[in-house]
Amino acid sequence: MTTPDTSSRSTVAIVTGAGDGIGWATAQRLARDFAHVVIADVRAEAAGARAAELGTAHAGMACDVTSEASVVSLMQQVRERFGRIDALVNNAGIGEQSVMTLEQTVDAFDRILAVHLRGAFLCSREAARVFVAQQSGAIVNISSIAGLQGHPGRNAYGAAKAGIASMTEAMACEWARDGIRVNAVAPGYVLTELVKSLVARGALNLGDIEERTPIGRTAQPAEIAEAIAFLASPRASFITGVTLPVDGGWQAFGAPPAKLGTVKEKRVAP
Repeated sequence: MTTPDTSSRSTVAIVTGAGDGIGWATAQRLARDFAHVVIADVRAEAAGARAAELGTAHAGMACDVTSEASVVSLMQQVRERFGRIDALVNNAGIGEQSVMTLEQTVDAFDRILAVHLRGAFLCSREAARVFVAQQSGAIVNISSIAGLQGHPGRNAYGAAKAGIASMTEAMACEWARDGIRVNAVAPGYVLTELVKSLVARGALNLGDIEERTPIGRTAQPAEIAEAIAFLASPRASFITGVTLPVDGGWQAFGAPPAKLGTVKEKRVAP
């Protein structure tokens, strides 16, 4: 199967939950590669304001990713306005109940799974209807290191992100022969407003995170956006079914934090 040539046509990307954080950074980055970026957010005013920042070629649209009707409407609106869809980034998400299992509530658990996992499923399914008709398209899901390893006190979030990684593989295999690629990124800790709020509430210890991360810091949203942009682009034309950790080495590291340090610091004098 040949790689579609996107250089001469009006390409369209949708980013859910793009009002701020990684989603907004991704929308800004994709605006360099796609003629039109649709910022989809449950907050209609935020979506419109962000689209206005990008310019008149782009659009902000309201969408509740947990609602099937809302997602169907989003895809219809995008297709009616721009004529096609070339990429979907399933970024919409919410904060978690950062307490241990015995204190977690069912309602909060269900809500987190609905936004992250159900939302990614619904948006992928509806975008794929367009992609199959086109015989081309790319989906990038947002998983997390919390979906690849056990993180105490983050059951719902971890379960949702693990589900996204598994769903990414299944969809990639289902749709590969129709010219559709499906991949995911699994960010480590990113210095978004959400993470800052968790730190402020004492739910996260930034010092511990930085000590545990081989690169020694948290990521900036723009760094995650670069990985997403790559997977959404023809540059990744032979990559599908992959969950790419973008985590500063978190997944690779299996030793106590004391083992970290520069080469100079760890050099033993003769």
